[in-house]
Amino acid sequence: MENPSLHEYHPDYQKYFDLVPAGDYLLLVEQNSIDTVNFFEEIPSDKHDYRYADKKWTVKEVLMHIIDTERVFSYRALAAARGDHTPIYRMDEELYASNVDVTQRTLRSLISEFKAVRSATETLFENLTDTQSRRSCNVVSHPMTTRAIGYFLIGHVQHHLNVIQERYL
Repeated sequence: MENPSLHEYHPDYQKYFDLVPAGDYLLLVEQNSIDTVNFFEEIPSDKHDYRYADKKWTVKEVLMHIIDTERVFSYRALAAARGDHTPIYRMDEELYASNVDVTQRTLRSLISEFKAVRSATETLFENLTDTQSRRSCNVVSHPMTTRAIGYFLIGHVQHHLNVIQERYL
């Protein structure tokens, strides 16, 4: 699957695409999955519920956000690949975060959930045709192609790993 061109996603997402290295998409997403699991497994337990400032997410909440985003954008990729042009509205990440409670969950359980969700994403993208990868879903703010969504998911995760590294650890 080829890299998306600039017209295949909203310009505000460019910061995520800039974090995706060159290479074969399936190898990149597989390596991103491995790196993400390894990264979270190495975080000391005293940091799992840490937030670097008031009203910022904890490490566990960041991982839950990554999982939620993966699910939402994987649905968008499926809709695009299948030619579904039903309008899709933006994800309100703060709404999602305020309606989930990870305080009683372990980081290990969240990592397990990430692995399951990412595995489903990888399977979806492994089985796309070139034509399907170029189709767009009808995101109200800006259409987005299936392949743009795939690359976004890698960059989105990497963005949050960088934030955790810089501000939490």
